[in-house]
Amino acid sequence: MGEEMGNYVKADIKGMKRLLRKTKDTVMYRKYHAILLHMKGYNNTKISELVEVDRKTVGRYVQKFKEGGIENLIPKKSTGRPRLLNEFQEQELYITISNNTPEDVGFDGVKNWTAKIAGEWIFRTFGVRYTVNGVLEMFHRLNLSYTRPTYVLAKADPERQVQFMADFEDVKKNS
Repeated sequence: MGEEMGNYVKADIKGMKRLLRKTKDTVMYRKYHAILLHMKGYNNTKISELVEVDRKTVGRYVQKFKEGGIENLIPKKSTGRPRLLNEFQEQELYITISNNTPEDVGFDGVKNWTAKIAGEWIFRTFGVRYTVNGVLEMFHRLNLSYTRPTYVLAKADPERQVQFMADFEDVKKNS
């Protein structure tokens, strides 16, 4: 290793050392450290021992660095799994849930949407199965709030309600 630093100049090595000192991300620290050691002339086997990653992983780091520099070492944001419903189907779900009760769309006797009911509607309409958690995640993504319904009796007598509350408070105090 000695004096030989390959094709890298001292400025490149200083820049890499600066990146090492600045980063707080342990994965990026490993990548930068591996590249610094490569710049200093270490072979991939020795680098893998020092950085504690597989030799093939070191080779990938070096290859990426040679192809696109430091920027090529930064991981790309994962796009995740493709959605099962397209944008128009999700919009149809949103409109259906916002404007109808489950009973309106074929669920006899069901007045309120739940994730399970919405999942069943999605399956009936689009032929796509969702778990309850998958439906809840979609609700979140579509800005649909998921709350339990509360009932207000329309024909309740306000005077009797006040009397009930007073009686109930007495029962709680005497218990």
